Amino acid sequence: MKRAQAMEQAMFASWGIALIATAGSLFFSEVLKYIPCDLCWYQRILMYPLVILLGVASAKKDYKMSLYTLILSLIGGLISLYHYLIQKVPALHELGNACGIVPCNSDYINWLGFITIPFLALIAFALIIVLQIIVLKNGKEQ
Repeated sequence: MKRAQAMEQAMFASWGIALIATAGSLFFSEVLKYIPCDLCWYQRILMYPLVILLGVASAKKDYKMSLYTLILSLIGGLISLYHYLIQKVPALHELGNACGIVPCNSDYINWLGFITIPFLALIAFALIIVLQIIVLKNGKEQ
């Protein structure tokens, strides 16, 4: 019973994180009018389907979906990490200039000197990864 409850809570929390991340990215682009760079678009392409996948999986208690959401989250997390490194590591800063119309090394936000949009996406992907690993681990032990 405890494992099933932990899996259910982890799946629901993952859905909530994906929903907040999606709403946040839409707020930045649609309300604040920040134009997403190419790497931001790739992160969105990987985050937005997670809202639907995790929502359906959570509602149906379909924990087999965890593997697929884990894969999407790992890829999204790697892109977010790369994007964040382009922004914050001076040796990689030049890579962001060739990103497209909007340079990937520009910071629309820079809260506390380290929190940028790719950092927020990285945190969301990392949390979803951890939660999906919990779901997979508990699913195998049943």
